[in-house]
Amino acid sequence: MGDFDFLVGTWDVTNRRLRERHVGADDWDVFPASHVAHSFFDGAGSFDEMRCPTQGFSGSTVRILDPATGLWSIYWMNSRRGVLELPPVVGRFVDGVGTFYADDTDAGRPVRCRFIWSEITPTSCRWEQAFSTDGERTWETNWIMEFTRTG
Repeated sequence: MGDFDFLVGTWDVTNRRLRERHVGADDWDVFPASHVAHSFFDGAGSFDEMRCPTQGFSGSTVRILDPATGLWSIYWMNSRRGVLELPPVVGRFVDGVGTFYADDTDAGRPVRCRFIWSEITPTSCRWEQAFSTDGERTWETNWIMEFTRTG
C-alpha cells in the first residue's frame, strides 16, 4: 500500500506524445498540463485529474491495489470519450519503478501496452507509455510525461 503516495499533490506536466504510432516516426507533439492527485483507502487507491488546455481535453486515472496479489489495476478515462477505458494496465513497483501491462488495441490493431513510473523523487517523476506489436520483442514509446511538483 502507498505505492502511489509520491503522486499526491499538484504538478506541472510536460507531455511528449508521438504524432504517429507504429510507423517508426520520431515527431513529437509537446504540450503542457496541470495535474492533481489524491490518495484513498489508506494508500490502496489513487485518483488524479490532468488538464491539457492546449489539447482541449482532460484525463483522469483511478488506481486500485488488490491486497491479495499486491497488483495495481490502473484505469484511464478522458473527457473526449467519456467512458472508462478497458482493460486496465496491471502491475507493481519493484525497486522504485512501477511497471504495468495490458493487452489492448490501438486504431484496431492488437497491442501489448506498458506503463512505467520511474525517476521518482519528492519533486519530480516520469511516466511513459509504450506499445508492442510483436509479442514484447520491441517496444515503441509513444507518450512521456515529466512531472514537476508545484506549491
